[in-house]
Amino acid sequence: MLNFVCQDAYTLDDFVRLISFLRSENGCPWDRVQTHESIRRNFLEEAYEACEAIDEHDLVHMREELGDVLMQVLFHADIEREAGHFTIQDVADAACKKLVSRHPHVFGERVEKDPDAVLSDWEAIKRQERAQTTTAEAMQTVSRYLPALWRCEKVQSKAAKTGFDWPDAQAALSKVEEETQELRRAMEQQNADAVEEELGDLLFAVVKVARFQGIDPEAAAHRACEKFIRRFAGVEAEAAKNGQPMESLTLDEMTALYQCVKEQETHTG
Repeated sequence: MLNFVCQDAYTLDDFVRLISFLRSENGCPWDRVQTHESIRRNFLEEAYEACEAIDEHDLVHMREELGDVLMQVLFHADIEREAGHFTIQDVADAACKKLVSRHPHVFGERVEKDPDAVLSDWEAIKRQERAQTTTAEAMQTVSRYLPALWRCEKVQSKAAKTGFDWPDAQAALSKVEEETQELRRAMEQQNADAVEEELGDLLFAVVKVARFQGIDPEAAAHRACEKFIRRFAGVEAEAAKNGQPMESLTLDEMTALYQCVKEQETHTG
């Protein structure tokens, strides 16, 4: 029967034992009934919260969130340990072997000092491990569960390695304009399927521009959200100052307030 002794400080081995204990008969009823599927979203949320801590440069928050991500890894591994398929040690073994095989310039005879060349070698070794003989096969392995803009970026990067790419950012921007016109035509025709397709093409083209400019499209989109929230809060504040509920304003009136807030930001920025 599993047991766990509380103490003043814990190690990684203690963490592994704690997860197993929590999922045991003497542990937590909620932990015991969880499955990979039931906590799948938790894994994603913890990973995003860790990224938030990284962006904040908050080391205390980062340590906490990395612990939460690690807990998710240990939890999933323990489910499979109990099922008799693999353990966290098997996970560590496979990960170490992968790292060693993908670093021939460290553990082999190859010498490589350029970071970009190292990344190129990594991709080539990965394709070889997965028996991928074409770039299309490599594209198909890009996770469909990535944020869509990141998936666009990774797929485009793989195509670019073959030379299939726009020559520069201006050419990519021209493609954005072309896709915008095609979206307009689809909307005029009131063809829902075509609108969805053309909207996807437009987003794909926008990511190309971001890639040429060295901009993370997800970060740019998040920045746009933060800016809109900040400005909308300003609109609400201006409306409240005038004693006007937002619901009582026309769209033109709200747009005018938004423009004022935007101009104030420009002047104070």
